[in-house]
Amino acid sequence: MFSYSRNFWALTFAMFLFMTSFNLILPELNDFISHLGGRDYKGLIISLFTISAAISRPFSGKLADTVGRKSTMYIGTIICVVVTFMYPLSGSVGFFLFLRFMHGFSSGFLPTGATALITDILPPDRRGQGMGVFGTGISLGIGVGQFLGTPLTKLLTLDGLFFAAGILAMISVLMVKSIKETLAEPTPFEWKMFRLKKDEFFEIKVLPVAMVMFLTASCSGILFVLSPDLSGYLGIENKGWFFMFYVISTIAVRLTIGKLSDKIGRRKSLIIGMVFLIISMLMVAYAKDVYAYTAASIVFGIATGVNSPTLFAWMADLSPSHRRGIGSGTLFISLELGILFGSASTLFIYDSTYESVFLVFIYGAILAFLAMSYLIWHLVRR
Repeated sequence: MFSYSRNFWALTFAMFLFMTSFNLILPELNDFISHLGGRDYKGLIISLFTISAAISRPFSGKLADTVGRKSTMYIGTIICVVVTFMYPLSGSVGFFLFLRFMHGFSSGFLPTGATALITDILPPDRRGQGMGVFGTGISLGIGVGQFLGTPLTKLLTLDGLFFAAGILAMISVLMVKSIKETLAEPTPFEWKMFRLKKDEFFEIKVLPVAMVMFLTASCSGILFVLSPDLSGYLGIENKGWFFMFYVISTIAVRLTIGKLSDKIGRRKSLIIGMVFLIISMLMVAYAKDVYAYTAASIVFGIATGVNSPTLFAWMADLSPSHRRGIGSGTLFISLELGILFGSASTLFIYDSTYESVFLVFIYGAILAFLAMSYLIWHLVRR
């Protein structure tokens, strides 16, 4: 087993805390905006977050490659702390949606810097395995946050939930402080760094990875929007039920077959992952009770456990060493745009009825099939 450094574990724990923080509040935001009178704006909860995250990626990628990975992470964690503590002040739909937009900038900076840093410290022949372990912290944060959101709301009230999420974000700042910078020669920050050249918006060499990430993230965007409502339709009190079983499944996969893409190649591994993703979308579409819904979440976890670390390892393979921040930013832009596309698409299909859920997830299965088809073409033709 590859021996991971203290830097690796500190960064993994920082990402776990960060992901737990903003996922903790996510299951309750549909009800929160409905209480404010914005029932028709549920899709914007995810959409606005992902728009601002995508906007910030080229800037965070450039800063990670110039000012440093660690400084870029600081920006993300501080934004997360400030915005999370401001949620209880939301008295209108407009102000709440403004906070969601601002919250997205935290996701635009921290993961970009973290991914560039983790790529620096992982050897090329163990990237798939290392990304799997690193991703376990991220998945655990998603699952723990989603699962605990509803119980903590009942115990602490919604304002207390926001406060707890803010505390977790503050601890993640402390963890980032303990991490050692890996950029060889960081340069002092200057405002002119926010002026981007044409080749600083994205890394063209990682576009094949970005294409697959976009399509798979679209499926995740659908689930982020619909899983709280779907839990209610099936009589499941905990709105984060789907993501709890998803995280158990994806962690098991990451820890047991994390070396898969290191052995058989990135594209072959991703094709396997896409098969599981298609199956999971179809299983959610046909789920009529808690058992079928739980089984679907487990299969979705298997798909994510294979796909996510492989995509990031493939990105690291293709990115030039001096542009890893921009390469990471490019992949995250496709992630955000995919989530945005998936969540926004639900607004045209989902009409807040259980009957319309079926069509949304059939649509998700088609997106996953397109990703698999592209990978097969890329493997054969390239």
